[in-house]
Amino acid sequence: MQATFVRAVLTSLLLVMPATGFAMGPTPSPSTNPSTTSNDFDAAAEYRKGMDALKASQYSVAKSSFARVLGVAPNDANTNFLAGMADAGLNDFKAAAKHYEKAVRQDGKLIVAQQELGVTYVKLGDTAKAQAALAKLQAMNASCGGTCKEADQLGKAISAVQSALSQPGHAELSTQPPFLFASAKMGDSAYSQAVGLINEHRYGEAIEALDRALATFGSHPDVLTYLGFANRKLHHYDLAESYYRQALAVAPNHKGATEYYGEMMIERGDMAGAKRMLAKLDSLCTFGCAEAEELRRWVDAKGSPAP
Repeated sequence: MQATFVRAVLTSLLLVMPATGFAMGPTPSPSTNPSTTSNDFDAAAEYRKGMDALKASQYSVAKSSFARVLGVAPNDANTNFLAGMADAGLNDFKAAAKHYEKAVRQDGKLIVAQQELGVTYVKLGDTAKAQAALAKLQAMNASCGGTCKEADQLGKAISAVQSALSQPGHAELSTQPPFLFASAKMGDSAYSQAVGLINEHRYGEAIEALDRALATFGSHPDVLTYLGFANRKLHHYDLAESYYRQALAVAPNHKGATEYYGEMMIERGDMAGAKRMLAKLDSLCTFGCAEAEELRRWVDAKGSPAP
C-alpha cells in the first residue's frame, strides 16, 4: 500500500460540558482542551497515536493502538476504517476487509471506507463483492447528482474501484483519508462551529461539524456527549443513547454524559434510570457539582424543570 499522510496536529477547542438548563444546551468554556483531558484510558490519545503510526507506515503500532480504541469503542466507523488500513499495510487483506465492512455498516456515507473495501475485495479475488461495493458508490453518486460536497470524492472512489476491477493484478490501496489532512485550525473551527450551532438550536448542522471533529479526535467523550445532546434534541433518542453510552464506555465518570443521559431518560419516561444517573453523580461529586444539581432539578420536576 502506498499512501502519503500529512501529520495532523491535534490541538483543539473541545470544551467541558456544563449544565445550562433545558433549552440552551452546553455552554462552551474556552479553557478546556480534549488533548489534556485525563481519563483512565484516553481513547482520543490512543487514536492520535495510531494515526501518527499509520502516517509513519508503522503498521503494527497503528494496529495495536486502534485495537485498544476499538476495545472501548467497537462501533466507531473511523477507527474501524483506520484499523483496516493498518491491516492492509501489513498485507492482511482479510482482516482489513472485516474492518472496512464494519466501518461502512456503521457509517454508510464513509466514502473512503467504501472505496478501500471495493479495492480490497478485488485483491482478495472476490469480484462479486467488489462490484457490489462499486454499485453502492455509484448509487451514492446518483443521489448526489454531481452537486453535493462529496461529488469529487465519490468520482475518485468510483474510478479507483473500476480501475482495480479492470486490472486486478495492479489493484492498489492508495486512499488518503481527508480527515488526516485537516489542520489544527480547521479542527478548531469545526468544533467551535458545532458549539455555536448547538446554542442556536441548529442541531442538524451541529452534528455535521461534530462528525468532522470525531474523525479528527477519535472517541473523545466530550465530542460523543455533544453528539448525543444534538441527536437527543432532534428526538433521535436511540442514536443519542448510543453516543452517551459510547462516551461513558470511554470515560465512565464523565459528568456531562452522565447528566445528559439522565435527562434523556426522564424525557423517555425512565425515572428509575435517571435516579441511577443522579446517584452516580452524587457519588462522583463529593462536595456537589453543577451536573448533579441540574439533573436533580430534572428529577424533582419529573422532566419539566423551570428555566
